[in-house]
Amino acid sequence: MQQLTSFATDYTRYVLNGGAKFYAWMGSLTVLIVGMMYVFYLQNTDGLIVTGMTSQISDGLYLANLVFLVGVAAGAVTIVFPAYVYHHEGMHKVAVLGEMLAISAVIMVMVFVFAHMGRPDRLWHMIPPWGIYSFSSMLGWDVLVLNGYLILNFICGFYYLWCKYTGNPINKKWFIPLVYVAIAWALSIHTVTAFLMANNPARPMWFHSMMPIRFIATAFAAGPALIILIFLVIRKNTKFWVDDSAIKLLTTIVQFCLGIAIFLTLSEVVVELYARTEHANGLYYLMFGLHGLTGLVPWFWSSLVLMVGAFVMFFMPTFRNDFNKLQIPCVMAFAGIWIEKGMGLIVPGYIPSPIGEVTEYHPSFVEWLMVLGIWAFGFFILTILLKGAIGIMLGDIKYGGQAVAAK
Repeated sequence: MQQLTSFATDYTRYVLNGGAKFYAWMGSLTVLIVGMMYVFYLQNTDGLIVTGMTSQISDGLYLANLVFLVGVAAGAVTIVFPAYVYHHEGMHKVAVLGEMLAISAVIMVMVFVFAHMGRPDRLWHMIPPWGIYSFSSMLGWDVLVLNGYLILNFICGFYYLWCKYTGNPINKKWFIPLVYVAIAWALSIHTVTAFLMANNPARPMWFHSMMPIRFIATAFAAGPALIILIFLVIRKNTKFWVDDSAIKLLTTIVQFCLGIAIFLTLSEVVVELYARTEHANGLYYLMFGLHGLTGLVPWFWSSLVLMVGAFVMFFMPTFRNDFNKLQIPCVMAFAGIWIEKGMGLIVPGYIPSPIGEVTEYHPSFVEWLMVLGIWAFGFFILTILLKGAIGIMLGDIKYGGQAVAAK
């Protein structure tokens, strides 16, 4: 118990110390979090009427970001898998950082579930077996597997840090099997999230068996792209050095998974538009507009340009081998997939409606501020988790020693 108290105290003390750049970053995130709390209040008092969602389009930015962040959380396995299965030395050194990212991403997903449901008193519907959204709803199953993934990463990540902090050896008899379970579980969370959409026969744009494969491909592109950006920030702003081999392996993973995602997207375009039945109206609206309404057309083409442009850049040694320029295709891939998961997949599934209504969706200020605030909340948690983890791995935080002030 004394060690646990010491761990929490030293960890907190180290995380709270920082320079002007650290406090400016955390202060900026706090401002957005306060804005999020304000629009939470508006939404909980006035209802979802303050959003741009309607009876025809009941899922918008909230569900889009939920789906995208499940992929980011699952993408963390691209570090853990090479580290523990293939014993990649560079990845093993940073595996715990991937687990910290997974924890932060799942927490953000849970907050988006909260925002999507509109009011806090509805959350009991997620509790099995009493809630109507528990075992009888795919969203309930999604929340269930996400909580399991959160627990697995929390145990694996903080047990590893605990052993580093105390100097005790890792008990591999149960730790390694648990890591393997977490690896398999990572695939399940995005598969169940895909089923959340694919099991809707009234939405022909989603109703196909390739949806889980498409989700996993984009997850293993967007997640590692964000991890690369985080690793480059860590290398630039801390004493912790991420090996070049780890970044290069992640780059290869992003490159090929992004190519698979683009291939699946374009394959769907050919299959749906070649015959051009009424079931293709959602995709046709997304690409070219329908009945003079073109609200989502710029989103689709900007997403496609970003993803294809990033894919081409990853093949160019100028970008691939220069870590300063590598940030460009990583940001493009991340942004392109974020658009594809939201305005390019969630929203057009509702347009037109099953009875042929064509209603466009325009996110309100409340939704945009809510999304920014939740992302800020996630990065706030991620910063705390990564900073503490790096402090322990550098030896600045250790049991029985004076914690070194963080930079």
